[in-house]
Amino acid sequence: MRIVFMGTPEFAVASLDALIKNNYTVVGVVTVPDKPAGRGQQVQQSAIKKYALEHNLKLLQPEKLKDEYFITELKELKADLQFVVAFRMLPEIVWNMPKMGTYNLHASLLPKYRGAAPINWAIINGEKESGVTTFKLKHEIDTGNILFREKVKIETTTTAGELHDNLMVVGASLIVKTAEALQKSFESGVEPDFLLQDESLVCHAPKIFKDDCLIDWEKPAIEINNRIRGLSPYPTAYARLKNGDDVVMMIKIFNSKFEPCEPFHPNGSLLTDNKTFLKVYCEDGLVEITDLQLQGKKRMTIAEFLRGFTIKDKAMFL
Repeated sequence: MRIVFMGTPEFAVASLDALIKNNYTVVGVVTVPDKPAGRGQQVQQSAIKKYALEHNLKLLQPEKLKDEYFITELKELKADLQFVVAFRMLPEIVWNMPKMGTYNLHASLLPKYRGAAPINWAIINGEKESGVTTFKLKHEIDTGNILFREKVKIETTTTAGELHDNLMVVGASLIVKTAEALQKSFESGVEPDFLLQDESLVCHAPKIFKDDCLIDWEKPAIEINNRIRGLSPYPTAYARLKNGDDVVMMIKIFNSKFEPCEPFHPNGSLLTDNKTFLKVYCEDGLVEITDLQLQGKKRMTIAEFLRGFTIKDKAMFL
């Protein structure tokens, strides 16, 4: 069974590595072209490209997925099956090319959280569980028939980064399980059992923009805490701090805790000893900020921050 693998970030590397280590025949790897990134705008290779080069795998980096030269190269690989993990939206000429089809690993329990940012939105929305799903691609995004799902628990302290790393490992195992089932199908000619997606359970996970990251202190504290966790470490929640004068500073908040209490003070007002803790009053309690970054400074714990920064009287988040 000849496999083509498509992916870009570190999340996809774990799945490709699992296929290689389990002796599946990966005849080609497709990833994005190299592009400038960072402050120096130096040309960067994707994590998948680096892995492919290290393991001497056939590598394709098309600018456009409908490019005739790329389509010809892809056909020449004679893939029976394609796997897609954290890649771009594929045109039908690509996903429909292998006789066994193309299967995607998605970082949610489909049909919940279809879209670009399922990990972030699951935590932002206060979900108690998430997971990974393998399904067969078709026209509408994230709607294909499901082959397997694997659940993971979301703790009240879990950040998006932690859930990402957990799902990356669980997803790699699910890719191997999926490959095993498809190998049996390949050998027997019998299509595997699929689960149809229940459209009544659908919810979406759209791409996150900067406006989604600005904290609204009029919201309940538990919702704010979930948003901070769901955006950590990237793209990161941020807030505007007015520290007793007319100067408003931007602060990124990487981690926090929820503390229930009666709303004795205006939303956004602060409680601190200027040494070890900084808490923000909200509608239904306090959000204790534990990890932040002042604009132009490095990321630090709240104790490190307060050693070099004094919270003035009447300071508050806007």
